Amino acid sequence: MTKTDSAESSTTKPEPLHPAYSVSNIQSKIRTLDGIKVTYSAWVRLFRLHAVAYKVSHHIDDSAPPAETSPEYAQWKELDALVLQWIYSTVSDDLLKRLINTTARAAALETKFCTLTLAACSSVEDYCQQLSDLANQLADVDQPVSDSRLVLQLVRGLPVEYNTTASLINQQGVDWDQAITMLQDEVIRIEAQKGSQNTVLATTAATPSTGSIHQPTDASYSSNNRRGNRGRGGASNRRGRGRGRFQQQQPQTAYQ
Repeated sequence: MTKTDSAESSTTKPEPLHPAYSVSNIQSKIRTLDGIKVTYSAWVRLFRLHAVAYKVSHHIDDSAPPAETSPEYAQWKELDALVLQWIYSTVSDDLLKRLINTTARAAALETKFCTLTLAACSSVEDYCQQLSDLANQLADVDQPVSDSRLVLQLVRGLPVEYNTTASLINQQGVDWDQAITMLQDEVIRIEAQKGSQNTVLATTAATPSTGSIHQPTDASYSSNNRRGNRGRGGASNRRGRGRGRFQQQQPQTAYQ
């Protein structure tokens, strides 16, 4: 090892430990939320002060996390889990059960909301209603869905035959009610188009083509005449045989 390397290694300082890791007993700093002695609003104020003091406030506000490819992401993820532990450790047992169940329910609702498609519903009206219901249920578990996200999910779940309307909705930036109206208009147009096609097909099937009318030739005309003659002769012969059988049943007279 050279003197330069030795000097550099001696001057390199380890990264300081994040202040949040120094907290050993969170209950001694934030009182337990039970809804009676400690109300939710009081607990939130205490928790926010604690988060600011230990430099983790960006984990409880709307700050976006770093990209997963970023070098800071690993530490951010660890700190985020630590803050979540603080939350779970400072609520009562009854509230903790509700909180954990709410988290699981929110995850299930989020999955269902993101995967719902028109093909899985009975109609466009049913599709829109299910999306709206899921958005309301997510709001009930503190996971509100913005109007723009609701419209975006509406478009994502449409099949290919609605591509034109989907593009117009995205380009015009309409709200939820306007998007539903545009979608309903497209349904009416598609149904009318199908009805017109069915009418044309039915009319075509009922009207014979002029090219399919058979014009009799001389040969076919002669053949028809021969068949007609044989038919008349056959009928005459059958009648003759019939009369013969009748005559055989008549009593013979002496004059014959």
